Amino acid sequence: MSCAFTLMQSPVGTLTLVARGERLAAVLWEHERDNRVRLGELHRDDQHGVLRETARQLGEYFAGQRQRFELDLDFAGTAFQREVWAALLSIPFGETRSYGQIARQIGKPDAVRAVGAANGRNPISIIAPCHRVIGASGSLTGFAGGLPAKQYLLALEGSQSLGVS
Repeated sequence: MSCAFTLMQSPVGTLTLVARGERLAAVLWEHERDNRVRLGELHRDDQHGVLRETARQLGEYFAGQRQRFELDLDFAGTAFQREVWAALLSIPFGETRSYGQIARQIGKPDAVRAVGAANGRNPISIIAPCHRVIGASGSLTGFAGGLPAKQYLLALEGSQSLGVS
């Protein structure tokens, strides 16, 4: 199935919003790594309903007027990845979790590295808040959007864990 996309300017750079059918399939970064997220054929549609609604909600988020997104999501990945991404959705605004905490939450306490890998492949950045996952020491770790974007998002949310390793 082909996907529709539109571009959105944001404080963390140009975001590419992608829909598969009537669901949001991806929020991609301006300097996206090749093949981090696999989507298939893309066509531009700046009038797509889900993409317009996503842009509206993200605009409210960046303006400090939204803490929770209300969008239908289409996560494409392995069962394990989808389990990790679902756990991301449970991290409250303004809070962080470590990779180990996520691994324990999904009942796989020894899968810390696999959780990190799944987190890094999260296709729906910001909405499924992979930026809220940090190192066990409280340090910021790798992030597809870059550490400055991660730091910006955590500061926007008033997170207390802003240390940089």
